[in-house]
Amino acid sequence: MSNYVSAEQAVSLVKSGQRVFVHGSAATPLVLMNALFARAIELERVELVSISTIGDLDLQQPEVQRAFFMNSLFVSDNVRTAVNGPHGDYVPVFLSEIPRLFDQHVLPLDVALLHVSPPDAHGFCSLGVSVDVARAAARTAKVLIAQVNPRMPRTHGEGMVHSSRFAAMVEVDEALPEVDYASAIGPAETRIGALCSELIEDGSTLQMGIGAIPDAILRGLKDHKDLGVHTEMLSDGLLPLLLAGVITGRFKRKYPGRVVTSFALGTKALYDHLDDNPIFTFLDTAYVNSGHVIKQNPKVVAINSAIAVDLTGQVCADSIGTKQYSGVGGQMDFMRGAALSEGGKPIIAMASTTRKGISKIVPFLAEGSGVVTTRAHVHHVATEHGIVNLYGKSLRQRAELLTSIAHPDHREALDRATSDRFGPKYR
Repeated sequence: MSNYVSAEQAVSLVKSGQRVFVHGSAATPLVLMNALFARAIELERVELVSISTIGDLDLQQPEVQRAFFMNSLFVSDNVRTAVNGPHGDYVPVFLSEIPRLFDQHVLPLDVALLHVSPPDAHGFCSLGVSVDVARAAARTAKVLIAQVNPRMPRTHGEGMVHSSRFAAMVEVDEALPEVDYASAIGPAETRIGALCSELIEDGSTLQMGIGAIPDAILRGLKDHKDLGVHTEMLSDGLLPLLLAGVITGRFKRKYPGRVVTSFALGTKALYDHLDDNPIFTFLDTAYVNSGHVIKQNPKVVAINSAIAVDLTGQVCADSIGTKQYSGVGGQMDFMRGAALSEGGKPIIAMASTTRKGISKIVPFLAEGSGVVTTRAHVHHVATEHGIVNLYGKSLRQRAELLTSIAHPDHREALDRATSDRFGPKYR
């Protein structure tokens, strides 16, 4: 029996005072969201919960601000203004623990707005490119509403939801949003990619964060052998290595031979390659980002980025001063998991300066900045000027090593800051 209705009818199930989960990344259900916002005049105190979302979400309309509160679990461009204002907020949480927030009713969900593939012959829809925390939302929300799209890939793994679970289904036929990280690769990213690829051994298990640097690193791995992938997120940079047979997963202990991920974000070429492809296994972040699971794979290389790193190795990756920019996400999950893996290498990789030429290696983090990865967890730090390993190093040694990979224009100031903090260098 079909539950297909209009978007307006579907979102009529949302009531004032409810908490509503919004599917994220390339699965953001924009048709349902726009229909929901159209009801702003008749709703109040509706809390929206999501990780990163993509697309035009007009949260700045006065009537939308009055009716909806964006309580973000990971801040993306389209909600950043709301989160940093009076009509939103941010929940600091590891990506691995977000499913627990739903399961244990710390954040009980009334409604989940999901973007899925059409049901198969057995009635099952796929959560497609975003299983991550959506699986837990689909399992625990009282009411599920589906945006059903034939262009959503059917992915293998844990992302199946039976159509009988949906209180309403809305048919759409729209391309998924695309992001081409390769277009942002410049000289600094290319150099960082070359340096980091030299640290990666054959048989390693890769986790890549979001952005141009991970894709630049992947470009440098074409001559490697038997790499595996266990990552919270994947993008187009993996495709050439898969097609060339560089990625085999031969030595992985968890899902050997499979590319394990929780969500994907890239171009149509990536989405087409994912569709009904059993090489890819999309799983819940409670599993993918579990340090206990990650460390069981051999030679885990976790590569993540930062907004700033202070001279002791503290990593700010989620905020600019008091302004929330992104989120804790899975950085610490994988940094710690890689550190505990046999032969593992956790790496923080970033350009040495911002686009305005401001040093990203700093004496002190800006007031109000959050520490995502503590100095006790940091090992390798890479910029276009080199890679240093802070593991086992004293505070002063760390300051000197980090200064050595800062932009040359800023090294004198960092040397002075080191001397001011730790005194004259011991001879």
